[in-house]
Amino acid sequence: MSNVVIYTKPGCPYCAKAKTWYTEQGLAFEERNAQDNLAYRKEMFAYSDNDPTVPVIVVDGVFKQSGWEGRG
Repeated sequence: MSNVVIYTKPGCPYCAKAKTWYTEQGLAFEERNAQDNLAYRKEMFAYSDNDPTVPVIVVDGVFKQSGWEGRG
């Protein structure tokens, strides 16, 4: 089973869609609020090459994607 981390910000509709997709697929994930937690924001920027687009999805410590357009 993969270790999935989703960096989000409150009120982000794309973050909500990503979390819903992972939940519907039965894939566990850890949500990290990158807006309110500066340590998580720093981690997110390290993965996304300073791209502020959320969600940022990291699987097993490897950057997967920024943003969400229904792709998992």
